[in-house]
This record gives sequence, C-alpha cells and structure tokens, in this order.
Amino acid sequence: MNGQPLLARHFESFFRERLTQQRNATQATIAAYRDALRLLVLFAAERTGKKPSALEVEDLDRDMILAYLDHLERSRGNCVHTRNARLTAIRSFFRHVSTCDPASLGVAQRVLSIPIKKSDLSNPRYLSRVELDALINAPNVSSQIGRRDRVLLLFLARTGARISEALGVDASDLSLDGARSHVMLRGKGRKQRVIPLAGDLVTAIEDLLRENGVGRHEAVPLFAGVHGERLTRFGATHIVRRAAAAASMQKPELLRKEISPHVFRHSLAMMLLQSGVDLLTIQAWLGHAQVATTHRYAAADVEMMRRGLDKAAIRGIATHRFRPKDAVLSLLENL
Repeated sequence: MNGQPLLARHFESFFRERLTQQRNATQATIAAYRDALRLLVLFAAERTGKKPSALEVEDLDRDMILAYLDHLERSRGNCVHTRNARLTAIRSFFRHVSTCDPASLGVAQRVLSIPIKKSDLSNPRYLSRVELDALINAPNVSSQIGRRDRVLLLFLARTGARISEALGVDASDLSLDGARSHVMLRGKGRKQRVIPLAGDLVTAIEDLLRENGVGRHEAVPLFAGVHGERLTRFGATHIVRRAAAAASMQKPELLRKEISPHVFRHSLAMMLLQSGVDLLTIQAWLGHAQVATTHRYAAADVEMMRRGLDKAAIRGIATHRFRPKDAVLSLLENL
C-alpha cells in the first residue's frame, strides 16, 4: 500500500475504512460513490493527459470538479438531481481527505465549498401503457441475453423498483407462489419492503431461473451478466437505452422522451394513481420516506384533476363582476 500514489491510498481508505467500516454503508451507496468517483478520475485523466494512476489530489481541485459537474449535465445529459448526487459522493470523499491528509486541506476545503445546485421540482416523466409495452417487448428474445433483458424491463415496469433495488435482488428474495407471489426489495437506508408480483412477471422470472439453472432459494443474483456476476447499474442503463432505440422504430415518439431505468418507476406510479390506488399505498409501494414525494404524481396528472372538476360539478359558469357603489372605491376600481 505504501507504494501507491497518495490519491490511490485515499481512495482505498475511503472505501475500505470510511464507508465500509465506519459508516457501514450499503452496497448501493458504495456502488453509487464508486461510479461517481470513477467517472471523475476518467474525466480528470483526460483533461490533464495523465494516467488515472498518476493523478494527485491537487489535480482534483475546485476548477476540475466544477468542470466535471458541467460535463455531467452538458455532455452526459445528467439531470440536476444526478449532478448533485455525484457531488455528494465527491464531497464525502474530500471530507475524508481533509481529516487524513492535512497537506491537502486547502484543496479539500475549496471543493467542499461547491454548493448543491438548486432545481425546480419538475413533474415526473412517465410513459403510456402502449409505450411501456413497446419497451418491454423490444429485446430480441431469441437470445439468452435478450430474454434476460426483457425480464429486467418487465421487473422494473411491474414493481416500480429503483434500479439499485432491482439489481440487488437475489433468487432467495423471491416468493413465487401464484397470486401471493412477492419480492423483498432493499431500499435506501437499508429499509426493506415487500412488493407483490404480477402474474406475467412471475412466469417470466420462473423461466429465467430455470434457464440459468438457479434454484428459488439460492442467494445468487436474479439479474446476472454473462459470467454470472451481478449486473451493474451501467449495464442495466445500457439495456434500457438499447430497448428504447429498438422500440422507437415502432414508436417514433419515444425519441422525444428521456428514457432511463427510473422512468419505469414513474410510469407504474402514475398507473397506480390513475387506477384509484391511494397515495399512502403508493408511498409504501415505492418506498418513499415522505408522502409529499408521492404527491408529485397526483400533481402531474392533469386528467385526474379534470375528472375531479366534473365530479364536483364545477362548470366554470361566469359570474357578474362586483361593482362598488362607494365613490372612493369606484375611483380606485377604475384606476
């Protein structure tokens, strides 16, 4: 370890000691932080002309971090939320640097002063049932990889799981028992929740397990790569983008939409809401900490609001405008 560059030693101690031992971070958190810092290292290496292993703490200064964050939004198309999530990982790393490397304190403090970017809480993007079906059926099921991809897309669409939750599912987390089938998801902050499984998803999962020779109670990943390793977030994102490109041949309107693994979650939430499921149930289903987060879907559903007007018999009949009789009020009214 002593032969490693200082930056590499900081990375190793950050992940092995800070996150794993001291904070007892979840695998999802570790993976998210790893991805953010990996992208940063690749970006800095390209900008400086150095090999990643030759980078020093000083190379990751405030200007480099700001350029990286701008690159995420402009070149990679990341939203403000994703940009802020990457910055959170970077700030956590530099807090660690500031405590274990006094010589880099100045660099760390300048990076830690980068603020979280404010953003408007936009309405969630979602797909119609027809668009969702087109995505699910896009993979080529004549190949084993295509069949796996279709099950993953179907899983996201039917459960509303976050991509990290879906990829974290093992065969042992499934209970495949007809109409009572369910899956246990591990969400943010180590919170667990049980989600029912639709009939078509149960059939697809059973076929996938059978094809891979996996028993129902084995602690092996449900969604695995070609060598049996757990599918990564990057791999899953590529699957979704590939399906979107294929589906757009039949549904050109998909080209105008930003499609990511999270759009399946938004789409299920809207379907549940439009089917009459109450917000508290949807909150529990999606694993939201606060119902205010779930309320975004209700605010986005204009047609549901329109039906509310009809039920309340609000017709929008014009009323006569009030005309004040008092002379002073009349003067003010007519200014």
